[in-house]
Parts: sequence; C-alpha cells; structure tokens
Amino acid sequence: MALSAFFGGNVFADVKLPQIFSSNMVLQQGMEIPVWGWADNGERVTVSLNGNTVRTKTNKEGEWYVKLPAQEYGGPFTLTVEGKNAVELQNVMIGEVWICSGQSNMQFHVEQGNNAAEEIATANYPDIRLFTVPRAIAQFPQNDIDDGSWEECSPKTVAQFSAVGYFFGRELHNELNVPVGLIHSSWGGTVAETWISPRTISNDPDFREKLIEIQQMDIEKYRQARLERIKEILGGEVPTEDQGMVDGKPVWAGLNYSDGSWENIKTPMYWESQGYIDIDGIGWYRKEIKLNEEQTNANLTLHLGKIDDSDLTFFNGIEIGKTENKYDEDRIYTIDKKYLKPGKNMIVVRVQDTGGNGGIWGDPEKQFLAIGNEKMDISGNWKFRISKAEVGSVNVDPSAYPSLLFNAMINPLIPFGIKGAIWYQGESNASRAKQYQRIFPSLIKDWRSNWQQGDFPFLYVSLANFMQPVEQPGESEWAELREAQTKALALPNTGMALAIDIGEADDIHPKNKQEVARRLVLNAFKTTYNKDVVHSGPMYHSVEFKDGKAFVTFTETGSGLEIKDKYGYLKGFTLAGPDQQFHWAQAELSGNNTVVVYSKEVPNPVAVRYGWANNPDDLNLYNKEGLPTNPFRTDEWPGITK
Repeated sequence: MALSAFFGGNVFADVKLPQIFSSNMVLQQGMEIPVWGWADNGERVTVSLNGNTVRTKTNKEGEWYVKLPAQEYGGPFTLTVEGKNAVELQNVMIGEVWICSGQSNMQFHVEQGNNAAEEIATANYPDIRLFTVPRAIAQFPQNDIDDGSWEECSPKTVAQFSAVGYFFGRELHNELNVPVGLIHSSWGGTVAETWISPRTISNDPDFREKLIEIQQMDIEKYRQARLERIKEILGGEVPTEDQGMVDGKPVWAGLNYSDGSWENIKTPMYWESQGYIDIDGIGWYRKEIKLNEEQTNANLTLHLGKIDDSDLTFFNGIEIGKTENKYDEDRIYTIDKKYLKPGKNMIVVRVQDTGGNGGIWGDPEKQFLAIGNEKMDISGNWKFRISKAEVGSVNVDPSAYPSLLFNAMINPLIPFGIKGAIWYQGESNASRAKQYQRIFPSLIKDWRSNWQQGDFPFLYVSLANFMQPVEQPGESEWAELREAQTKALALPNTGMALAIDIGEADDIHPKNKQEVARRLVLNAFKTTYNKDVVHSGPMYHSVEFKDGKAFVTFTETGSGLEIKDKYGYLKGFTLAGPDQQFHWAQAELSGNNTVVVYSKEVPNPVAVRYGWANNPDDLNLYNKEGLPTNPFRTDEWPGITK
C-alpha cells in the first residue's frame, strides 16, 4: 500500500497522529487496524494496543504507517504511540465504525427532530462514540483535518450530532450489544460530485474541466475578489463584531433607535436573493407597527415565519423570544401586554446565519401579528442592516467545483478502519437525475477504491416525499432521482432505505429521522450482519399487459403485500397507452406479490408507474412488515432531466 495515498510531504519533530485518532475512539473489530502519522525522518515508531505491539520507521518524508492485528469487541484499552515522544490515547473501544455522510438531511441535528428533548435526555450510551468532521473545502486531497475529537454519547454531546447517524448507531448498539463509532462528515446543500476524489472525477466528461479550473485557481486571489465584492455590498468595510450589541446590550433593538440610513428588505425572503450575496453572519431586521389603545389591552402573538439559522427577537427593546440553529422552524412568540404602547411599536429580529442562505423566510401567510381574532400582516418591507459578516463566507462554495469536500472531509479519514458508510444526499442533484445514475455509483466505487477495504457496505436513503402533491400525473425530477438511487442497488453490498412515506410537503428536512435510521439499520442487519430480517419494502420486478390491465409483480414482499389504508384501496398507480399520456388508475392486490392495475381511460395500457411524483402523497402499498413499496416506472420515455 503506497503511503503517498495518505500523506503529504510535511516533516514533524514529534510523533503525531491524525486528528481522527483521539481518546474515546472506536476502532473497527475483526480487521487489521490501520494506524498512521508523522515523525522525524528515519525515526523508529512503536504502536501498542491491548498487548499487541508493532514497530516501524518513518520514510524520508517523515511518514509512518502500521497495521495492528485484528481485535475482538471490547475495551476500554489504551493506544500508545512512541518515538522520541509518546502519545497515549485512552478509553479506546473495539467495535463497529460507520461513516455518516451526505447533505443537510444527514447534517440535521438530533435537537431539530421529533421528540428532541426526550431523545437528548435519554442519550446515555457511553459505548457509542461520536466524531464530527469540521466543515472545510480543499483544492487538493488533505492528509488531516483541523479539529475534532471522539466523545462518548451523552445528553451533553448528542444534541448537535447527526440525527440519522445517532439513531442508526443506537439501533446497532442495542441490537448487537457492541461499541459503535460514528464519524459524521456532511455539509448541507452539497452535490454528490464534491464528495468524489479528483482521481475519479477527472475521468468524468461533465466535471473534468471544472476540476482543472479549481486545481489551477489562485484561492487567495479568489477570496480577495469576493471580499472586495462583499465590502462594496456593505458600504465599504466588513464588520467583524456585532455592532448591534454593545457590552451585551441590544442597542439596535430600541424603540427609538434611528434606522433611517438602513436599507429596505422584503420578508419573508432570504437576504442572498436581495443583493446580500455570499454573506453569512448577523443581520438585524426592524419593523414598525402601530397599535391603537384597544389593541394594547391583551397579550399579542408574533408569528415571524422561519428564520435561517438562529434569532433573538425583541419588542420595544425587550427580548421576547430566542431560537438557536433551527432554520426550518416557525418562530411564534408571545408579547406581554405590559410591553405594548398605543401608537408606534417596534419588532426587531437579530438573525445569525452560519452558512448557505440566511434571513427570515417561509410562507408570507405565516408572518403576522395575532391581535385577538385579527391578523396584522407584517410581511413585506422591513429595515435591514448586516452587523457582522463572517470572513469565511468568501470561500469557494463547496458545490461550485468537484472534489472539494472529498479533499477536505473524506480523504483525511482514509484509511481509518470502518465497517461501512451511510449516505443521505440527492436533493441537490435532483435536476440532473440522468447524470446521477453515473455519479452516485462512481462515488460508491471511489470511496471503496480509496479505502482499500473491499466492497464495504454502503447504505443510503432514497429521497423523501416533498412539495405539494399534484392533482394530475406527470413528470418529476425527484422521482427520476429516486430511480437513479434505485439503480445503484446493482452495486454489490449496497442497501436503500425509503423515506417516501415520512416526508413533509412543506419541509425538505423531515423530522422523523428515527424511522429513516431504523430502515437503514434493517439494511445493515441484512447486508452486513447476516440477520434474517425483511430489510426492504416491495420492489418492482416485472409487468405483463393483457386484457387491458397491467399485472405487476414485486420482490421483497416479505410476508406478502398489504394495503395500509382504512379505505382498503390502492393509491399512487398511473397507466399510459401508446400516446404516453398517464392517467390515475385503480389497483387491486392479486396474491402475495402481484398488483393488477387498470383504468377506463386507458383501454390499451403499455406503461405503469407508481409513486411517480415529487410528493406522491398517500402511497399505501406496503409489505406486511410495514415497509413501503419503492416508486417505479416501467416506461423508458425521456422524462425531464438530463
């Protein structure tokens, strides 16, 4: 194994380990354990764990690499690395290690999901260990990350960890009764190609030129150009301290503070879409309202809509509400009548945006002041000013070029021993589903090639139902992306968990991450741990058209097909004839693995679809084990995506 695959050319005086090695970590059971690092050129290095010792010597670049003998489940142990100095890592466990990666639905925190308070309070699992990779980009593959350490899972450490990752690990731990290590490396809003190595993406015709462009780019010059642009937007300088807060006091929140020089901004709408491009940080919103005497006689309820990411909200200079890191949650705060004044009043919202879009956003109908039975509309123009801009916002967007996140957030982890990976991503590639049919399998094969641990398990989540249901059947970008995800099952040792029935029409981040994780774990039990479980919902197998009907057969039916609906009829099927026009269809069960589909509007059907929509709404064909049927189409007509 070539050391150059993992290391740069730096020389270190002391023995040093990559950041992924720390006390409290979990090392993978049942395989030789890779350990590597740096020291002086030619220095002898000794690595010891649980009575096993391996010795080596650094190469001329000061790099060293060993493999410890495979270990059985257990711990805690101490890992010792000795050269001229000694590094001692304590409370090390031997167990199951999984990478948790993708975009925002993997990044989604435990504190943001269903039953968050209870889940956090009961997260006492000292044998589950958590590691979060800091978000970063890099032009070229890096040999280490800047920060991060392993932590025991507890109410103090779990709140901002990946919800899907934690619930997956908890299910594994409870079923297998072994230590579990979870390495969370994700970034919201990112595309798949940014997670693929330069070696692989350089062979892809759609991304080769972009890869060359980023590798040749002068990043510092790029940053400076972006910085100058931001200065221009902000009127000359980039504020680095929150000017709206002085000694902890909200000086910009006062009723009579002069905001005449502030810009106007519309709400609800992200500030990026209104000229404040590439700016993260803190922005203040002010909205003057007028109340009459009668309206000040009772408490009011302020409905602000959603805020990305955190807010401090004031009324007439008094703090009335606060929410942290919940970019998709409506803010609803009570205003005590003692703060109300006849005449002029002021709503002030301090918004902190940590990345991506920022500001007050959502549905205008959900932005109002409730005064008894009256709704005072507060959407539209507000006064606005950026009080602090993050310098980091001038970096290259991680989705703008391929390989940026592989270089910074995956390569530094290789070749740390893992059992497998779980992946939740696809929303940002939904407009390019045909391309995803190539890119996603490339990513899986790329990671396996780089890790050199064979075809390790790669389990992923199919896109949830999202957006408003449609009245008439038609084409769908998200359905085509799900189809691309389904096709990746052709790769060995892969598994797919459906979320088609647990999404939310108005929220791209469904909160029921417990069920997502449970379905991922069923795949792990089947593909990885050889357990006899039903791990998948029904999968389309074949169709026969005869007598004006479609006879659709399924695999993965478990104990048999089932209609999960109190009305007892199937939903979500459509039929088309030679004219390629789809119509809603009736459907009935026929035995344990067949559905008969028909429609009086399609006397000569040639194609059938199921769940073919961004949000197919009330799909109700399941197997008796309670897992939903995977959406599918039998036609190969062009669709809408490239």
